[in-house]
Amino acid sequence: MPSLAFSTFSAHRTVRHTVLLLSARIGLAALAGSLALVANVYAVEAPLTLAEAQRRAIDRSRQLTAQDYSIAAARDMAVAAGQLPDPVLKAGIDNLPVTGRDRGSLNSDFMTMRRIGVMQEITGSDKRRLRSDRFQLEAQKTLAEKTVATAAIERDTALAWLDRYYADAMAAVVAEQGAQARLEIQSAEGAYRAGRGSQADVFAAQSALAMFDDRASEIRRRVRNANTMLARWIGNASDLALAEKPATDAIRLDLATLDSAIAHHPEIAVLSKQVEVAETDAKLAKANEKADWTVEVGFQQRSAAYSNMVSVGLSIPLQWDRKNRQDRELSAKLAVVEQAKAEREDMLRSHVAETKSMIEEWQNDRERHARYESELIPLANQRTLAAIAAYRGGKASLADVLAARRNVIDIRIQALQLATDTDRLWAQLNFLFPTDAAMTHAAMNQDTQ
Repeated sequence: MPSLAFSTFSAHRTVRHTVLLLSARIGLAALAGSLALVANVYAVEAPLTLAEAQRRAIDRSRQLTAQDYSIAAARDMAVAAGQLPDPVLKAGIDNLPVTGRDRGSLNSDFMTMRRIGVMQEITGSDKRRLRSDRFQLEAQKTLAEKTVATAAIERDTALAWLDRYYADAMAAVVAEQGAQARLEIQSAEGAYRAGRGSQADVFAAQSALAMFDDRASEIRRRVRNANTMLARWIGNASDLALAEKPATDAIRLDLATLDSAIAHHPEIAVLSKQVEVAETDAKLAKANEKADWTVEVGFQQRSAAYSNMVSVGLSIPLQWDRKNRQDRELSAKLAVVEQAKAEREDMLRSHVAETKSMIEEWQNDRERHARYESELIPLANQRTLAAIAAYRGGKASLADVLAARRNVIDIRIQALQLATDTDRLWAQLNFLFPTDAAMTHAAMNQDTQ
């Protein structure tokens, strides 16, 4: 009897080992199939790289086109503002009789004259130059705003691309675990029918599959949302496969020179141009203390019996209340200059502090992700292998194996989420400046005429 019992136990262990080995092989085949499916879903055209997505977003942007028109408009206004005001043609009739026997006559009264003349406002060359300079600075400011928009487009496109990349990665992980869960249901049902397992194991496997299906539904929603955000920048993205992500272990910023680098940030450049515009407005207010003169020349024609006449006139505004008008205007413009300088300084401090915090967070997240890859994920896999070995030896239940597998997927999803957050920080830091920042910086300093 003992030998018979030992033989039955050995046969039981052999069958269990064979079933589990078959299950593992089928699981590997299912994993390969699921990964191939994920790869083929987006195989309509060549994989989309991050750089290509950014290029498409730049080409597709209407905001940049609108700013190009604004720059052209400001440059044209700079030319127009540097010219003298248009001369004014004046014509009329003076001293026309309206009563008496000569009423309505142009030739009877010696005072009646037909008049034609020209009036010209003489604006000082310094004022015209300052007005032209102001529009040139507006063009440069808009060019700086275009640089801000370009950096934002590259950054937001990178964020959308990375969200899609990691959503696809999470979908592959969940698909892998879902396929394994279905195989475990088959194994549990087979063991239960053969009298080697319990119905509780079947229910546990079915519950695990339901949880994986629920998580897969959530991941599919995440993929759809990521597609929507990527399509906002590059157009339809649902059929595009993504290439491998670029290296995200380095950024284009150096903590040692961060303050000086941020001082050239596009948003700071916009405020610097705003300071120059305000300073030019103050110079104009100062120049307005000198009133513009108006010169007028006219020719008056009378009847043949009387002499024709020429008139010359000069108009000069009387600045009789300068302390409450011109001086107040200058004071207001100088206050705007100080306001613009204070806003620029405050934004510079804010950008430096935020950037340093982001760099610290990015470095910390990289350290944490390395810990997941080197310690937490391998430990979770070892725990699963130990649970499977215990289950094979009859020392653990299927529920223990399922719990270990859930722990693996939780750890892997957490690692992917941490990688997503880390790379999103990388994108925000790496694209503080446009990719072609050097060329853009040179363009901002060119003559805008």
